[in-house]
Amino acid sequence: MTKTNESLIEKMKIHHEMIAALLSGVLILVAWILSKNIGETTLVVVLYLAAFIIGGFAKAKEGIEETIKEKTLNVELLMILAAIGSAIIGYWTEGAILIFIFAVSGAMETYAMNKSHKEISALMDLQPEVANLLLEDGTTKRVQVSELQVGDRLFIKPGERVPTDGVVVEGISTIDESAITGESIPVTKQIQNEVFSGTVNLTSTLIVEMTKPNTDSLFSKIIELVQSAQSEKSPSEQFIERFEGTYVKIVLAVVGLMLFLPHYLLDWDWNTTFYRAMVLLVVASPCALVAAITPATLSAISSGARSGVLFKGGLHIEHLSALRAIAFDKTGTLTQGKPVVTDFVTADGLDEKELLAMLAGIESQSNHPLAIAITTYAEEQNVSTFRKAQIEDMPGWGLKGTIDGTVYQVGKPEFVGFERVHAFKNNLADQLTNEGKTVIFMANDEGIVALVALKDTVREQSKLAIQQLNEMGIHTVMLTGDNHNTANVIAKEAGVEQAIAECLPDTKVKHVKELMEEYKFVGMVGDGINDAPALATATTGIAMGEGTDVALETADVVLMKNDLSKIPHAIKLARKMQRIVKQNIIFSISIIMLLVISNFLQIVNLPLGVIGHEGSTILVILNGLRMLRTKI
Repeated sequence: MTKTNESLIEKMKIHHEMIAALLSGVLILVAWILSKNIGETTLVVVLYLAAFIIGGFAKAKEGIEETIKEKTLNVELLMILAAIGSAIIGYWTEGAILIFIFAVSGAMETYAMNKSHKEISALMDLQPEVANLLLEDGTTKRVQVSELQVGDRLFIKPGERVPTDGVVVEGISTIDESAITGESIPVTKQIQNEVFSGTVNLTSTLIVEMTKPNTDSLFSKIIELVQSAQSEKSPSEQFIERFEGTYVKIVLAVVGLMLFLPHYLLDWDWNTTFYRAMVLLVVASPCALVAAITPATLSAISSGARSGVLFKGGLHIEHLSALRAIAFDKTGTLTQGKPVVTDFVTADGLDEKELLAMLAGIESQSNHPLAIAITTYAEEQNVSTFRKAQIEDMPGWGLKGTIDGTVYQVGKPEFVGFERVHAFKNNLADQLTNEGKTVIFMANDEGIVALVALKDTVREQSKLAIQQLNEMGIHTVMLTGDNHNTANVIAKEAGVEQAIAECLPDTKVKHVKELMEEYKFVGMVGDGINDAPALATATTGIAMGEGTDVALETADVVLMKNDLSKIPHAIKLARKMQRIVKQNIIFSISIIMLLVISNFLQIVNLPLGVIGHEGSTILVILNGLRMLRTKI
C-alpha cells in the first residue's frame, strides 16, 4: 500500500463521522427524489433506513454510552426517538433530516475535539529528548533527558536546544529565549546565569548544571498550563449540559403521559392517543433550536475566513462577542518582531557612509539579529560595498574587528567603556535607551566613533486596531518580557491603556486570570510558544497567522494575514451573529410552544405540525445565512 493511500485512509478515519453524515444526506436526497416520482416503495424505505443507520449510528452510540456512564438522559436519545417516531407514523423524510442535522453537528464536535490534541504534540516536539551528559573524566555521553538528575552537568553545543533548566557553570554564549519569553533579541548567558529548557544556544559551547527535575522545568509548566486551561469548561458549556438533561426528561415525560392519560382522561381512542404522542415527539424535537445556532455560526465562520479571520468554533464567537478586555503580546504581535535601525550617529567630523561601511563589514560576519538589522540598514542606505574586516567574537560583549590595522570594538557600553559612552554626544545613549531602544557602540583607541540605536517597531495596523478597540470600550493591555522602560514606550506608541513588563509564561497566565476576575470575558493575542498558556487560559485566544504552530493550535481565533485591525472587525461580526442567534432562539422556542399547545388542543395535525416544525427550521436557517452577506 502506498503512502498516499495510507494517508487517505488515515484522513478518512479521522473524519469518518462527517463522511457518514454527508453520505446520509445523499441517501436522503435520492430517497426524496424517488418518492416524488415512484412513491414510497420498498426501495425508498430501504434508502431512508440506510440514511437512519449510517447518519445516526455515531450519535445513537454516543447517546447510549453517555446515558449508561452518566446515568442521565440526553438530547441524542431524544433525537433518535423523534426520528423513529416520525418513521412509525410514515414521515420518513422528516425523521431522516432530523438524523442528518444531528449527525453533522456531532461530526463538527468530534473534529474540534481532535484539534485540541495536536497543540500538546506541537509543544512536545520542541522539548529535547536527549542530552550530552558530561562525565567526570571530561568525556560526554548521550542520555535520555528523563534519566538526568539534579546536579548533572550537561555539555551544550552551539545550535542545540537546552535540554533542561539549569545554571551556566562554564562558558559564555548567546541564548535565543523566544520560546520562553517571546522576545526576539537573544540574551547573553555567562557563569551563574539561569538557562531554560527548550531555548537555543546560538554562539558558543556551554556547560550547564541541572537545577530542577525535568518535570518541574519552565517548559514543562507551559505544557501543563495549556492542558489545565483546556480541561476547564466554560459557563456556557456547563449551562448547555444542565439544560440538555432537563429538556429531554420533560419531553419524554410528557410524551409518556400522552401515550396513556388522554385515553382515560379525555376519552381519546388509542389511535388518536398514539398519534398525538407522536406529533408531540416530532414538534417538540429541537431541530429549529439547533438550526438557530449552527447555520448562523457556520456563516459567521465563512464570512470571517473571507476577511482573514479564522474562528475555530461557535463558542469562541460567542465569547468574542462579549469581550470586555484584551491583552496583547508585544514582540511579533504589536510590533514587527524584528529589530530595525532607528538612529545611526557618528562622531563629529567623520564620514557617515565610510563608518557605516566599516561597521557593516564587521557585523556582516555575524548571524546575530542585531547584526543582521545593521547590515540591512547599510544596504538600505546604498552602502553597497562593506569594508573587509578581520573579526574576533567576544561572547557576551560584542565583536572586535580589524580594518586597515585599526582595531574597532563593537558592542555594549561595558565593552567600549562607560566613561566614553557618557561623554559621547552629551550622553545621547541614555536618551535613546529611555526611548526603548537598544544601543550598540563602535569605538577605537581614540574613542567612540559611532552608535547605532535599534528598536522593534510597532505595526501600523496595531495602532489602528488599538484605537478602534479603545473606542469600542474594550480595555487594552500589553504583556511583555521586556523591561518597564521599553514596555511603557511601546505601549504609548501603540496606544495601549496598560503595560505589564517582565512577564514569563506563568506570569502572563496570572495577569490574564486577574483580568478575567475583573472583566470576565478577556482576549489574549500572541504569536509565540511562550504565549500558549495565556492563549489557552483567556476566554478567547487569538493567534497571529505567522506565529508558531503551538500558538496557532492553542488559539481559538487565528488572524490569517497578521493584521490586528481584523480584531475589531471580528468582534463586530461576533456581536451581529449573537443578535441573529437570539432572534432565532426566541422564534424557534415560540413556534415549538405554539405547536405543542396546538397539539394538546387537537388543532394541529401531523402534516401541519411537520410544516410548522420544518418551516420554522427553514426560516431560522435562512435568517442565519444572512451572516454570509453581512457588512460590518
